[in-house]
Amino acid sequence: MSFLPFLRRTLTLGALAGAGLTTYAAWEARQYTLRRVTVPLLPPGHAPLKVLHLSDIHMAPDQRAKQEWLRGLAALEPDFVVNTGDNLAHSRSVPVVADALGGLLDVPGVYVLGSNDYWVPGMRNPFLYLLPDTGARHTSGRQLPWPELKERFNSAGWLDLTNGFGRLDVGGTSIAFAGVDDPHLQYDDLARVAGPADPATDVRLGVTHAPYVRVLDQFAADGYDAIIAGHTHGGQVCLPGGRALTTNCDLEPARARGLHRHPADSEPGDEASAWLHVSAGLGTNPYVRIRVACRPEATLMTLVPRA
Repeated sequence: MSFLPFLRRTLTLGALAGAGLTTYAAWEARQYTLRRVTVPLLPPGHAPLKVLHLSDIHMAPDQRAKQEWLRGLAALEPDFVVNTGDNLAHSRSVPVVADALGGLLDVPGVYVLGSNDYWVPGMRNPFLYLLPDTGARHTSGRQLPWPELKERFNSAGWLDLTNGFGRLDVGGTSIAFAGVDDPHLQYDDLARVAGPADPATDVRLGVTHAPYVRVLDQFAADGYDAIIAGHTHGGQVCLPGGRALTTNCDLEPARARGLHRHPADSEPGDEASAWLHVSAGLGTNPYVRIRVACRPEATLMTLVPRA
């Protein structure tokens, strides 16, 4: 076989394989999935609580399937909602997000914002996420209507945890919260939420958009029982089996999504340790609507009594 025909055939096969993978990745990015996890956090004798964790919705007005799927989550009847940011992907998305959340806005909730609540997303080569984090952040200079988003959430009674605290009493269980603004943009002010978690409450939860280790370390050291985060997209484009290659922050890829401990080698009951739940989120950058071995997700976390 001469070289040129062989080369042409190889390139043709490569192009077909690439097109097939791209088609699959675009399909998988629309396979919205509900994950379920159980977390032993409550004091003995307390009834279980259902917590819906939403993150990285990245909503655009034309994403009708995502809106319909999100609207259906109200049927889960969670006891409260934790929203860890990146709700928007378009300047006209706030009313779309509010409509898609629907009955969930009638449920108690808490929230923090992410970078794509503040800034219009831009086109970026996805392979850049595999490079070391330089600390430089992509902000286009065009802001999204985040004050309108906050007004929608606040008027529904959701608690704004932007570098602050909150408390809910749900089903006879008192829950203390601390949250930070987006650490990926270095908007987090850890000094404002430093100090021991409220010992008078039954459960203490830390909330952040991006799970940077500095934030996780402080929340765990301050006695928070669990930390809830998003941002990573679970790696978004993963190896078979869901092994993440990157987290777009300094958290190691092995904890890019799901329920873990922090520090990673700690056990329940260890001093200065906490549960960590990281959501792979529901969306993507609107210019790169693909996922591989990492379906978009929301998570129903069932809090149960500690052993």
